[in-house]
Amino acid sequence: MITNLSKINSLLSEWIREIRDVDIQNDRMRFRRNMERIGEIAAYEISKELPYKLISVQTPMGQSECYELEFQPVLATILRAGVPLHQGLLNYFDKADNAFVAGYRKHHRDGSFEIEQHYFTCPDVSGSPLIIADPMLATGSSLILALETIIDMGAPSQIHIVCAIACEEGIELLQRKFPTAHIWAGAIDDELTARGYIVPGLGDAGDLAFGSKKQA
Repeated sequence: MITNLSKINSLLSEWIREIRDVDIQNDRMRFRRNMERIGEIAAYEISKELPYKLISVQTPMGQSECYELEFQPVLATILRAGVPLHQGLLNYFDKADNAFVAGYRKHHRDGSFEIEQHYFTCPDVSGSPLIIADPMLATGSSLILALETIIDMGAPSQIHIVCAIACEEGIELLQRKFPTAHIWAGAIDDELTARGYIVPGLGDAGDLAFGSKKQA
């Protein structure tokens, strides 16, 4: 299932516009905060899809019947670009355990690239909803590798994928690999370049959030 959050009229559309706008996006603090806000909106929408249980709580005046999550989700992200989006999810699912994957594109001189994954830490995800954040769903290669690594640790009850910008090609590949996953996208673009960049997209989310980098 795919949910394009920008198709629902909300403030999220304003934040998508700002992270795309070259006159605004170079304000790193604002860029990170907008990514965080997108994560918060996604968290709220995902919360509607999770199972709840009825509990009784004591108030100063008596008993009240309330609902709480039956299972806390596990939140995951791909370092470093996914950190602000992940923080938005964590702001709402503040009791969740967390998983982190360090992955990046290792570029070759001919313009091709492969995904390198050097660090991984993850709690037990067996039977829990898994929510993974990656700001840009381009080819889908890094997300697929991260998900395969996490799922090797146990089978989650649900898989939710959160991204600020997605492209059709990456979505189609993810759907083939994980047909039951729910993809939540801030916006969906049609074009992916030969070098694996989304058009119009927004550029390099990691660089915009944290500054340019050198690869060794």
